[in-house]
Amino acid sequence: MQVPLYQAKAEFFRMLGHPVRIRVLELLQDGPMPVRDLLAEIDIEPSNLSQQLAVLRRSGIVVSTRDGATVTYALAGGDVAELLRAARRILTELLAGQSELLAELRQVDPVAGPDRGSGGETRVTRTGHEPGIPARRPVGG
Repeated sequence: MQVPLYQAKAEFFRMLGHPVRIRVLELLQDGPMPVRDLLAEIDIEPSNLSQQLAVLRRSGIVVSTRDGATVTYALAGGDVAELLRAARRILTELLAGQSELLAELRQVDPVAGPDRGSGGETRVTRTGHEPGIPARRPVGG
């Protein structure tokens, strides 16, 4: 039975869904790297890196070669580098939009003014969304 394309894509993105795997792929964009160099760049235990490299290798997204005791990894194709560049562009756009929204939220409403109590101090209103503070329930609801 064939897997639907959307499910295959979901599995692919799940495979990418680990920070160490993403970091390895970013490092390999510049060309093949021996495991010792990857370890120097990524602050994790060798066994953890080995596990993450195995996931990438099994998926076919990276390839490895051995020369004596040195194992070198490389991207299997240029499309992975393009995918990472696309992710960077998308994140840049999303974060730029969030910073614009944040700047807008920080502006004072010229009609209502800031939420002030007596004496000019800013009044803090608790929404119940802060950790450890129960949410208020509406009266009569």
